[in-house]
Amino acid sequence: MVKEKPNSTRIYDKEGYRRRAACICVRSEAEAEVLLVTSSRRPELWIVPGGGVEPEEEASLTAAREVLEEAGVMGDLGRCLGIFENSEHMHRTEVFVMVVTQELEEWEDSKTIGRKRQWFSIEEALSQLALHKPTQRTYLQQLRHSKHRCPNSAPPIISEHGDDGATLETTTDATAEEPATSTTPMANNSGETEVVATGDQEEQQASSSSPTPAEGDAEPTTAPSPPPTPTT
Repeated sequence: MVKEKPNSTRIYDKEGYRRRAACICVRSEAEAEVLLVTSSRRPELWIVPGGGVEPEEEASLTAAREVLEEAGVMGDLGRCLGIFENSEHMHRTEVFVMVVTQELEEWEDSKTIGRKRQWFSIEEALSQLALHKPTQRTYLQQLRHSKHRCPNSAPPIISEHGDDGATLETTTDATAEEPATSTTPMANNSGETEVVATGDQEEQQASSSSPTPAEGDAEPTTAPSPPPTPTT
């Protein structure tokens, strides 16, 4: 049974990406076990709970609301792992960490669509997500890498299609790549490349025509003087 929200409104950012939020629910501060829920479309497979941001709603509130609806748990919401960008489906998901303090026996999705929840080790969760939501494996990879990040630092923007552990942070790579992808300097760079190629061609032409100046140097030489008149 597919979950439907007839009254939900999709929210998009200024770049046209749909705004979502999700939560990595951990059993303790050790963050050794995470909670996954069954997919509403394929109930034999497991996913990270999350959903769309509602109007006038902060992403952190969305994350807490979604885990209550989908997983039936509550807890202490902690750090933001990052904003995970999926350019194929055009959505950005802000992912938080929650230490679970309460598990309800019944919850909204368990009653309406029969959704289940289960605790997995990090390695088991990575294997389960690979079967249905491989892009969400990036959430768990970032969970490992973010424990010692400065708490006041801005959350990074991370590609869901990157390699294991690969991140694209707005303060580093993303900023550096902007001029090359969307601004005028890209054209300038192309122009410079063409100029270099032309310069190489000019150098080749100059080297291939280098004998010409030597030939030109020979042109000013005077004609040979006539032989001397024999004396009688």
